[in-house]
Amino acid sequence: MKISAKINVHNEEANIAEVCETVAWADEVVVCDSDSSDRTVEIARRHTDRVFNREFRGYQDKHEYSDAQTTGDWIFWIDADERVTPELRAAIEALRGRDPATLPDGFRIARRTYYLGRWIRHSGWYPDYQMRLYRKAASYWDGVAPHETARVRGRVEILPGEFLHYTKRSLSEHHRVLDSYTTLAAEHLSGRGRRVRALDLAVLPAAAFARTYLVKQGFRDGIQGLIIAIFTAYSVFLKYAKVWEKGT
Repeated sequence: MKISAKINVHNEEANIAEVCETVAWADEVVVCDSDSSDRTVEIARRHTDRVFNREFRGYQDKHEYSDAQTTGDWIFWIDADERVTPELRAAIEALRGRDPATLPDGFRIARRTYYLGRWIRHSGWYPDYQMRLYRKAASYWDGVAPHETARVRGRVEILPGEFLHYTKRSLSEHHRVLDSYTTLAAEHLSGRGRRVRALDLAVLPAAAFARTYLVKQGFRDGIQGLIIAIFTAYSVFLKYAKVWEKGT
């Protein structure tokens, strides 16, 4: 079971060394950059000689390209702001001892997120299972920008352990990312002919807030949970407002 750890990056000089170290147990580490203007590539090359560059043409294109650069039968995908826990590493290493015939084609892994000084346990952010370890030959990429994800043609299991996500470091960063992501989502919806009414701009964000804060118990995450619910509602509003804007 040869495992390739894959990291897609852009201007991640603050994270690239630590994320490479957190997957140093893999059989190879592949880093795929997109014309970073900082020291990301320089630092990455201290940890692996498998460093590539791909002009950014969308997240799915970059994932498909970086997957193609791996040489392992299995791919473990991790972002620069994520880290592997000892429990997760042990669970992955234990797979090497299993009969290959009993292995599924993919594993979903829980992700725990640190946000504004607190580990988030609710708000729809946990356990936030992600397909992050998958058999290369059985995988493909699918989904709506910017949240494309790996999928497999076959059985999937949940792997014990979790990885840690050190997400947005400030409200300003959260807002910048949200603005970018809602633009991509609006372009997708507009391309499919979605039309927006005034009622949508009122009802859909309110429903998103209620779902995040009440149904998914964001209130149990303190003020961070309230902020997450408000940002979630705002992102829904902004996405559909941009769809409306494109249709005017």
